[in-house]
Amino acid sequence: MAQITERFFESKEELSNALASLLEAGLVAGIEQKGNAVLMVSGGSSPAPAYRHLSQLPLAWDKISVAMVDERWVDASHEKSNEAFIKSTLLQEYGAKANFVTMKNSATTAQAGQAECEQAYRALGKADVTILGMGPDGHTASLFPHADGLEHGLNTSDTVCAINAKQSEVTGSIIERMTLTLNGIANSQQAVLLISGDEKRAMYELAKQPGSELDIPLRAVLNHSDINLTVFWCP
Repeated sequence: MAQITERFFESKEELSNALASLLEAGLVAGIEQKGNAVLMVSGGSSPAPAYRHLSQLPLAWDKISVAMVDERWVDASHEKSNEAFIKSTLLQEYGAKANFVTMKNSATTAQAGQAECEQAYRALGKADVTILGMGPDGHTASLFPHADGLEHGLNTSDTVCAINAKQSEVTGSIIERMTLTLNGIANSQQAVLLISGDEKRAMYELAKQPGSELDIPLRAVLNHSDINLTVFWCP
């Protein structure tokens, strides 16, 4: 099992403030200990306030690398691009000085672009903090239930992999993704899982029960002995 710490917050504002503090501390510690820091980021509304707050802090941003946890295989100009979201929230003001490593490259498909992305991510080394979200279907990063490429993503020693999800209300129409693998998620000093609402909390509790990791990929994270995970939850 992963080392799991669960923290409950009364509001999204409290969660955002705590997340911002955790991120700042993790980045500062990384710089102090090894001269640089790596932050793996997810899209979504939950971390956005913390990203904006972090961008306003006068950290040693020239020593910080920011990289995506997962990405739809679309151009950065696309409205569904996680890269565009990160650039508009975290990579502003002081944060604009960070070294940003994107997942999307010029390859036609995610599968064709995997090797180039893998090389870039391996060069980053161990992350200091990795931010994860979770869908009501039990996916995390872009490790979707029964996706084409999921078994590989859970078992490979690679850092990233291409995924073709089964289309659903959760995935939307863009099912081709690049994502951190389970090994890539584990390659972090600490990971933070953000959960909001009763539906996702119920799925998280279900993921803690025995069962197939292909049905609920979050189980693989919770069952991984090398992952230090803090779970943030608010109503």
